[in-house]
Amino acid sequence: MKASEVPGLGDDADVWALLQPTRDDRGWFINPIGPNPWWTVLAALVPALLCTILIFMDQQISAVIVNRKEHKLKKGCGYHLDLFMVAVMLGVCSVMGLPWFVAATVLSITHVNSLKVESDCSAPGEQPKFLGIREQRVTGLLIFVLMGCSVFFTSVLKFIPMPVLYGVFLYMGVSSLRGIQFFDCLKLFWMPAKHQPDFIYLGHVPLRKVHFFTAIQLICLVLLWTIKVSRAAIIFPMMVLALVFVRKAMDLCFSKRELSFLDDLMPERKKKLDDGRNEAGEEEEESQKAMEAAAAASSVQLSVGKTSDLEIPKQSGDRTDPSEIIILDEMSQMPVWKALTLKTETL
Repeated sequence: MKASEVPGLGDDADVWALLQPTRDDRGWFINPIGPNPWWTVLAALVPALLCTILIFMDQQISAVIVNRKEHKLKKGCGYHLDLFMVAVMLGVCSVMGLPWFVAATVLSITHVNSLKVESDCSAPGEQPKFLGIREQRVTGLLIFVLMGCSVFFTSVLKFIPMPVLYGVFLYMGVSSLRGIQFFDCLKLFWMPAKHQPDFIYLGHVPLRKVHFFTAIQLICLVLLWTIKVSRAAIIFPMMVLALVFVRKAMDLCFSKRELSFLDDLMPERKKKLDDGRNEAGEEEEESQKAMEAAAAASSVQLSVGKTSDLEIPKQSGDRTDPSEIIILDEMSQMPVWKALTLKTETL
Protein backbone atom coordinates (compact mmCIF):
# COMPACT_ATOMS: atom_id res chain seq x y z
CA MET A 1 0.00 0.00 0.00
CA LYS A 2 1.33 3.42 -0.92
CA ALA A 3 1.74 6.16 1.61
CA SER A 4 -0.64 8.37 -0.40
CA GLU A 5 -3.43 5.83 0.23
CA VAL A 6 -3.00 5.97 4.00
CA PRO A 7 -5.10 8.60 5.81
CA GLY A 8 -3.02 11.44 7.22
CA LEU A 9 -0.22 11.24 4.63
CA GLY A 10 0.17 13.60 1.70
CA ASP A 11 -1.07 12.86 -1.79
CA ASP A 12 2.40 13.32 -3.30
CA ALA A 13 4.01 10.49 -1.33
CA ASP A 14 5.46 7.78 -3.59
CA VAL A 15 6.86 5.39 -0.98
CA TRP A 16 5.19 2.37 0.52
CA ALA A 17 3.87 2.72 4.04
CA LEU A 18 2.77 -0.85 4.84
CA LEU A 19 4.66 -4.12 4.39
CA GLN A 20 2.25 -6.25 2.35
CA PRO A 21 1.98 -7.71 -1.17
CA THR A 22 1.46 -5.20 -3.93
CA ARG A 23 -1.80 -6.80 -5.05
CA ASP A 24 -4.72 -8.05 -3.02
CA ASP A 25 -5.28 -11.10 -5.21
CA ARG A 26 -1.86 -12.63 -4.47
CA GLY A 27 0.04 -13.77 -1.41
CA TRP A 28 3.71 -13.77 -0.46
CA PHE A 29 4.48 -16.83 -2.58
CA ILE A 30 3.56 -17.21 -6.23
CA ASN A 31 2.93 -20.39 -8.20
CA PRO A 32 5.58 -20.45 -10.95
CA ILE A 33 3.14 -21.85 -13.53
CA GLY A 34 -0.14 -20.38 -12.29
CA PRO A 35 -3.03 -20.44 -14.79
CA ASN A 36 -0.64 -20.70 -17.76
CA PRO A 37 -0.59 -23.89 -19.89
CA TRP A 38 2.19 -26.43 -19.45
CA TRP A 39 4.01 -25.55 -22.68
CA THR A 40 4.87 -22.10 -21.32
CA VAL A 41 7.51 -23.79 -19.17
CA LEU A 42 9.32 -24.97 -22.31
CA ALA A 43 8.82 -21.63 -24.05
CA ALA A 44 10.39 -19.84 -21.07
CA LEU A 45 13.70 -21.64 -21.58
CA VAL A 46 14.82 -19.23 -24.33
CA PRO A 47 14.35 -15.98 -22.36
CA ALA A 48 15.69 -17.76 -19.27
CA LEU A 49 18.89 -18.55 -21.17
CA LEU A 50 19.24 -14.89 -22.18
CA CYS A 51 18.73 -13.75 -18.59
CA THR A 52 21.27 -16.31 -17.37
CA ILE A 53 23.90 -14.93 -19.76
CA LEU A 54 23.19 -11.37 -18.67
CA ILE A 55 23.23 -12.13 -14.93
CA PHE A 56 26.38 -14.25 -15.20
CA MET A 57 28.30 -11.58 -17.08
CA ASP A 58 27.04 -8.79 -14.81
CA GLN A 59 28.07 -10.70 -11.69
CA GLN A 60 31.45 -11.84 -12.96
CA ILE A 61 32.41 -8.50 -14.50
CA SER A 62 31.61 -6.73 -11.22
CA ALA A 63 33.61 -9.33 -9.28
CA VAL A 64 36.62 -9.02 -11.61
CA ILE A 65 36.62 -5.20 -11.31
CA VAL A 66 36.46 -5.35 -7.51
CA ASN A 67 39.16 -8.04 -7.23
CA ARG A 68 41.68 -6.34 -9.49
CA LYS A 69 45.31 -6.90 -8.53
CA GLU A 70 46.03 -3.20 -8.28
CA HIS A 71 43.57 -3.00 -5.35
CA LYS A 72 46.08 -5.08 -3.34
CA LEU A 73 43.43 -7.20 -1.66
CA LYS A 74 44.83 -9.67 0.84
CA LYS A 75 41.77 -11.87 1.27
CA GLY A 76 40.91 -14.32 -1.45
CA CYS A 77 38.08 -13.80 -3.90
CA GLY A 78 34.98 -16.01 -3.97
CA TYR A 79 33.74 -16.06 -7.54
CA HIS A 80 31.93 -19.39 -7.21
CA LEU A 81 30.47 -18.60 -3.80
CA ASP A 82 29.20 -15.20 -4.95
CA LEU A 83 27.58 -16.69 -8.03
CA PHE A 84 25.99 -19.44 -5.91
CA MET A 85 24.49 -16.90 -3.50
CA VAL A 86 23.14 -14.84 -6.41
CA ALA A 87 21.52 -17.98 -7.85
CA VAL A 88 19.89 -18.80 -4.49
CA MET A 89 18.59 -15.26 -4.06
CA LEU A 90 17.23 -15.26 -7.62
CA GLY A 91 15.23 -18.39 -6.83
CA VAL A 92 13.83 -16.90 -3.61
CA CYS A 93 12.95 -13.60 -5.29
CA SER A 94 11.26 -15.40 -8.20
CA VAL A 95 9.02 -17.46 -5.90
CA MET A 96 8.04 -14.38 -3.89
CA GLY A 97 7.59 -12.14 -6.91
CA LEU A 98 10.32 -9.73 -5.80
CA PRO A 99 12.87 -7.90 -7.99
CA TRP A 100 15.92 -9.99 -8.78
CA PHE A 101 19.00 -9.63 -6.62
CA VAL A 102 21.98 -9.03 -8.93
CA ALA A 103 25.40 -7.41 -8.66
CA ALA A 104 25.43 -3.60 -8.63
CA THR A 105 28.60 -2.61 -10.45
CA VAL A 106 28.48 1.10 -9.61
CA LEU A 107 27.71 0.42 -5.95
CA SER A 108 30.50 -2.14 -5.70
CA ILE A 109 33.12 0.14 -7.27
CA THR A 110 32.04 3.07 -5.09
CA HIS A 111 32.25 0.88 -1.99
CA VAL A 112 35.80 -0.19 -2.85
CA ASN A 113 36.89 3.38 -3.61
CA SER A 114 35.54 4.58 -0.27
CA LEU A 115 37.74 2.06 1.56
CA LYS A 116 41.03 3.01 -0.10
CA VAL A 117 43.99 3.80 2.16
CA GLU A 118 46.53 6.39 0.96
CA SER A 119 49.76 7.66 2.47
CA ASP A 120 49.98 11.07 4.11
CA CYS A 121 51.65 13.71 1.94
CA SER A 122 54.71 15.08 3.72
CA ALA A 123 56.22 17.28 0.98
CA PRO A 124 54.30 20.04 -0.83
CA GLY A 125 52.95 18.84 -4.15
CA GLU A 126 53.66 15.18 -3.40
CA GLN A 127 50.99 12.80 -4.66
CA PRO A 128 49.61 10.38 -2.06
CA LYS A 129 50.53 6.75 -2.61
CA PHE A 130 47.90 4.03 -2.67
CA LEU A 131 48.53 1.57 0.17
CA GLY A 132 45.58 -0.81 -0.05
CA ILE A 133 41.96 -1.42 0.90
CA ARG A 134 40.46 -1.63 4.38
CA GLU A 135 39.15 -5.15 4.08
CA GLN A 136 36.30 -5.67 6.54
CA ARG A 137 32.66 -6.78 6.57
CA VAL A 138 31.16 -4.07 8.76
CA THR A 139 30.30 -1.56 6.05
CA GLY A 140 28.76 -4.17 3.75
CA LEU A 141 26.65 -5.56 6.58
CA LEU A 142 25.47 -2.11 7.70
CA ILE A 143 24.59 -1.12 4.11
CA PHE A 144 22.13 -3.96 3.67
CA VAL A 145 20.80 -3.72 7.23
CA LEU A 146 19.94 -0.08 6.60
CA MET A 147 18.39 -1.02 3.26
CA GLY A 148 16.14 -3.46 5.08
CA CYS A 149 15.31 -0.95 7.79
CA SER A 150 14.34 1.62 5.16
CA VAL A 151 10.97 -0.15 4.96
CA PHE A 152 10.17 1.22 8.41
CA PHE A 153 11.46 4.73 7.62
CA THR A 154 8.96 5.54 4.88
CA SER A 155 7.44 8.40 6.85
CA VAL A 156 10.84 10.15 6.74
CA LEU A 157 12.13 9.03 3.34
CA LYS A 158 9.10 10.46 1.56
CA PHE A 159 10.39 13.98 2.27
CA ILE A 160 13.63 13.42 0.29
CA PRO A 161 13.28 15.15 -3.10
CA MET A 162 13.83 12.96 -6.13
CA PRO A 163 16.43 15.38 -7.65
CA VAL A 164 18.59 14.77 -4.56
CA LEU A 165 18.49 11.00 -5.15
CA TYR A 166 19.28 11.47 -8.83
CA GLY A 167 22.21 13.70 -7.85
CA VAL A 168 23.58 11.01 -5.51
CA PHE A 169 23.30 8.37 -8.22
CA LEU A 170 24.95 10.69 -10.75
CA TYR A 171 27.83 11.37 -8.36
CA MET A 172 28.31 7.65 -7.74
CA GLY A 173 28.38 6.94 -11.46
CA VAL A 174 30.81 9.74 -12.33
CA SER A 175 33.15 8.99 -9.42
CA SER A 176 33.35 5.33 -10.44
CA LEU A 177 34.64 6.34 -13.90
CA ARG A 178 37.99 7.35 -12.42
CA GLY A 179 40.70 4.89 -13.32
CA ILE A 180 38.72 3.14 -16.09
CA GLN A 181 40.87 2.81 -19.21
CA PHE A 182 37.99 3.48 -21.63
CA PHE A 183 37.23 6.81 -19.97
CA ASP A 184 40.94 7.74 -19.97
CA CYS A 185 41.20 6.92 -23.68
CA LEU A 186 38.16 9.08 -24.44
CA LYS A 187 39.89 12.09 -22.91
CA LEU A 188 42.89 11.55 -25.21
CA PHE A 189 40.82 12.63 -28.25
CA TRP A 190 41.00 16.31 -27.27
CA MET A 191 44.11 16.26 -25.07
CA PRO A 192 47.39 17.71 -26.46
CA ALA A 193 50.32 15.32 -26.66
CA LYS A 194 52.36 17.27 -24.12
CA HIS A 195 49.55 16.99 -21.53
CA GLN A 196 48.90 13.27 -21.97
CA PRO A 197 49.42 11.13 -18.85
CA ASP A 198 52.18 8.56 -18.61
CA PHE A 199 50.11 5.55 -19.64
CA ILE A 200 52.10 2.44 -20.48
CA TYR A 201 50.15 1.73 -23.68
CA LEU A 202 50.97 5.18 -25.10
CA GLY A 203 54.65 4.23 -25.15
CA HIS A 204 54.12 0.99 -27.09
CA VAL A 205 51.04 1.61 -29.27
CA PRO A 206 50.70 4.44 -31.83
CA LEU A 207 48.19 7.11 -30.85
CA ARG A 208 46.06 6.52 -33.95
CA LYS A 209 45.72 2.86 -33.01
CA VAL A 210 44.65 3.89 -29.50
CA HIS A 211 41.99 6.20 -30.98
CA PHE A 212 40.82 3.44 -33.32
CA PHE A 213 40.49 0.98 -30.43
CA THR A 214 38.57 3.55 -28.37
CA ALA A 215 36.26 4.30 -31.31
CA ILE A 216 35.34 0.61 -31.57
CA GLN A 217 34.54 0.53 -27.86
CA LEU A 218 32.42 3.69 -28.17
CA ILE A 219 30.45 2.28 -31.12
CA CYS A 220 29.74 -0.93 -29.17
CA LEU A 221 28.59 1.10 -26.16
CA VAL A 222 26.23 3.24 -28.24
CA LEU A 223 24.85 0.16 -29.98
CA LEU A 224 24.20 -1.62 -26.67
CA TRP A 225 22.49 1.46 -25.21
CA THR A 226 20.30 1.86 -28.30
CA ILE A 227 19.18 -1.76 -28.11
CA LYS A 228 18.54 -1.48 -24.38
CA VAL A 229 16.12 1.46 -24.68
CA SER A 230 14.33 0.09 -27.77
CA ARG A 231 11.74 -2.60 -28.19
CA ALA A 232 14.49 -5.06 -29.07
CA ALA A 233 15.76 -5.03 -25.48
CA ILE A 234 15.03 -8.75 -25.22
CA ILE A 235 18.14 -9.48 -27.33
CA PHE A 236 20.35 -7.28 -25.15
CA PRO A 237 22.04 -10.27 -23.45
CA MET A 238 22.88 -11.76 -26.84
CA MET A 239 24.45 -8.49 -27.92
CA VAL A 240 26.54 -8.46 -24.76
CA LEU A 241 27.69 -11.96 -25.61
CA ALA A 242 28.46 -10.81 -29.18
CA LEU A 243 31.16 -8.52 -27.79
CA VAL A 244 33.31 -11.63 -27.38
CA PHE A 245 33.34 -12.08 -31.16
CA VAL A 246 34.02 -8.36 -31.66
CA ARG A 247 37.07 -8.70 -29.43
CA LYS A 248 38.19 -11.73 -31.40
CA ALA A 249 37.83 -9.81 -34.68
CA MET A 250 40.21 -7.14 -33.37
CA ASP A 251 43.06 -9.58 -33.98
CA LEU A 252 42.75 -8.65 -37.66
CA CYS A 253 43.34 -4.93 -36.98
CA PHE A 254 45.81 -5.03 -34.11
CA SER A 255 48.85 -7.12 -33.34
CA LYS A 256 48.99 -9.32 -30.28
CA ARG A 257 51.55 -7.02 -28.70
CA GLU A 258 49.29 -3.99 -29.16
CA LEU A 259 46.28 -5.79 -27.74
CA SER A 260 48.34 -6.94 -24.78
CA PHE A 261 48.75 -3.27 -23.80
CA LEU A 262 45.30 -2.02 -24.85
CA ASP A 263 43.11 -4.85 -23.58
CA ASP A 264 44.85 -6.83 -20.88
CA LEU A 265 43.75 -7.85 -17.39
CA MET A 266 47.13 -6.83 -16.00
CA PRO A 267 46.81 -3.51 -14.12
CA GLU A 268 48.66 -0.38 -15.26
CA ARG A 269 51.09 -0.38 -12.35
CA LYS A 270 52.03 -4.01 -12.93
CA LYS A 271 52.61 -3.30 -16.61
CA LYS A 272 54.97 -0.45 -15.77
CA LEU A 273 56.97 -2.63 -13.40
CA ASP A 274 57.28 -5.43 -15.94
CA ASP A 275 58.19 -2.95 -18.66
CA GLY A 276 60.88 -1.45 -16.41
CA ARG A 277 62.28 -4.90 -15.71
CA ASN A 278 62.36 -5.70 -19.43
CA GLU A 279 64.16 -2.44 -20.21
CA ALA A 280 66.67 -3.10 -17.43
CA GLY A 281 67.23 -6.61 -18.79
CA GLU A 282 67.75 -5.27 -22.30
CA GLU A 283 70.25 -2.67 -21.05
CA GLU A 284 72.13 -5.33 -19.10
CA GLU A 285 72.21 -7.58 -22.15
CA GLU A 286 73.52 -4.73 -24.32
CA SER A 287 76.24 -3.90 -21.78
CA GLN A 288 77.20 -7.57 -21.63
CA LYS A 289 77.53 -7.67 -25.41
CA ALA A 290 79.62 -4.48 -25.36
CA MET A 291 81.97 -6.00 -22.77
CA GLU A 292 82.34 -9.18 -24.83
CA ALA A 293 83.10 -7.12 -27.94
CA ALA A 294 85.73 -5.11 -26.04
CA ALA A 295 87.33 -8.29 -24.69
CA ALA A 296 87.43 -9.77 -28.19
CA ALA A 297 89.08 -6.62 -29.56
CA SER A 298 91.74 -6.65 -26.84
CA SER A 299 92.52 -10.32 -27.49
CA VAL A 300 92.99 -9.54 -31.15
CA GLN A 301 95.45 -6.76 -30.28
CA LEU A 302 97.41 -9.11 -28.00
CA SER A 303 97.65 -11.75 -30.70
CA VAL A 304 98.94 -9.16 -33.16
CA GLY A 305 101.56 -8.03 -30.62
CA LYS A 306 102.75 -11.61 -30.13
CA THR A 307 103.28 -12.11 -33.84
CA SER A 308 105.27 -8.88 -34.25
CA ASP A 309 108.88 -8.69 -35.37
CA LEU A 310 110.20 -8.25 -31.84
CA GLU A 311 112.69 -10.98 -30.87
CA ILE A 312 111.87 -12.64 -27.60
CA PRO A 313 114.91 -14.15 -25.88
CA LYS A 314 114.71 -17.85 -25.34
CA GLN A 315 114.69 -19.09 -21.79
CA SER A 316 117.07 -21.70 -20.53
CA GLY A 317 115.89 -25.19 -19.92
CA ASP A 318 113.00 -27.07 -21.44
CA ARG A 319 110.52 -24.22 -20.92
CA THR A 320 109.09 -22.87 -24.16
CA ASP A 321 106.59 -20.43 -22.67
CA PRO A 322 108.22 -17.44 -20.88
CA SER A 323 105.12 -17.03 -18.73
CA GLU A 324 105.80 -20.37 -17.05
CA ILE A 325 107.92 -19.94 -13.89
CA ILE A 326 109.35 -22.78 -11.81
CA ILE A 327 110.00 -21.55 -8.28
CA LEU A 328 112.81 -24.04 -7.43
CA ASP A 329 114.82 -23.10 -10.51
CA GLU A 330 114.51 -19.42 -9.78
CA MET A 331 115.50 -19.84 -6.10
CA SER A 332 118.64 -21.82 -7.02
CA GLN A 333 119.85 -18.86 -9.09
CA MET A 334 119.50 -16.36 -6.24
CA PRO A 335 122.82 -15.14 -4.59
CA VAL A 336 121.49 -15.75 -1.10
CA TRP A 337 120.70 -19.37 -1.86
CA LYS A 338 124.15 -19.86 -3.44
CA ALA A 339 125.86 -18.42 -0.32
CA LEU A 340 123.91 -20.77 1.95
CA THR A 341 124.81 -23.74 -0.24
CA LEU A 342 128.54 -22.78 -0.16
CA LYS A 343 128.59 -22.54 3.66
CA THR A 344 126.91 -25.91 3.95
CA GLU A 345 129.52 -27.52 1.74
CA THR A 346 132.43 -26.00 3.73
CA LEU A 347 130.99 -27.30 6.96
